[in-house]
Amino acid sequence: MTEKIRKVLSFPSPVPAKADYQRVKSSYSVREIKQMFGLGERTVRRWTEAGIIYGMPVGETGDFTYDFHALTMFRRVREMRSQGLTIKQIEAELQGQMSLFRADNAHVQVAHLLTPFEEALVLHEQGDLTAADFYQQAITEGDNIAEACCNLGIIELDRGNTIGALENFTQSLKNDPRHVEAHYNLANLYYDAGDFPLARLHYEAATQIEPNFSLVYYNLALVYHRLNNVPAAKQSLNRYKDLEPGDEEIELVDQLLKAMDTGRPG
Repeated sequence: MTEKIRKVLSFPSPVPAKADYQRVKSSYSVREIKQMFGLGERTVRRWTEAGIIYGMPVGETGDFTYDFHALTMFRRVREMRSQGLTIKQIEAELQGQMSLFRADNAHVQVAHLLTPFEEALVLHEQGDLTAADFYQQAITEGDNIAEACCNLGIIELDRGNTIGALENFTQSLKNDPRHVEAHYNLANLYYDAGDFPLARLHYEAATQIEPNFSLVYYNLALVYHRLNNVPAAKQSLNRYKDLEPGDEEIELVDQLLKAMDTGRPG
């Protein structure tokens, strides 16, 4: 995920701006976790303060950031939700796992060295494109292959190599068909190429895997509008509003909905 989210606010004008892409990062804010997993910020903070999920405090702000290891825990939460468990049941499950982990590791202290993938994450965030070499090493060693391929796709995009990006995002899904970021990135890639049916396919796949990933619904609305499916576009925008009621640009979303109701271009 880029540090600043840029939604395509020119919708439904003829040429919307380029949609953003998402990479797996080394740290995530509470808001980013909320956007990706549809968890309430109060729930995320409660789990953090209870020690269920580890978050690094951000100064004296009372906020937290979450590393890649925490991200894998939130993905586990996603899977449990897809199985029909409630937040209360998931919390109990996580607390049980935490107790077992502490019991198994009560007398063990292990110095943690960065894996090739973790090293790549750090370099990538520093803008050091040698991160690509570490992602390739991670893939060779079987270290977070889907995530490494996804991020290699972002690097290829930065290099202007669209074909390389497509190949890496596709390889990410080959290793993990439920990789949300790879689906989202492929959808953006197809959208930018003007292949709206394929963009719709991958955006919809992302919503099936993570029904509360708010940003998908905004871009999915763009695709539906391009495919002349105004009712579906309105439904997606309303879903986005439900998930992001605090969006500072929510009035613009309302204007887009009003434009679709009246049949006037934005």
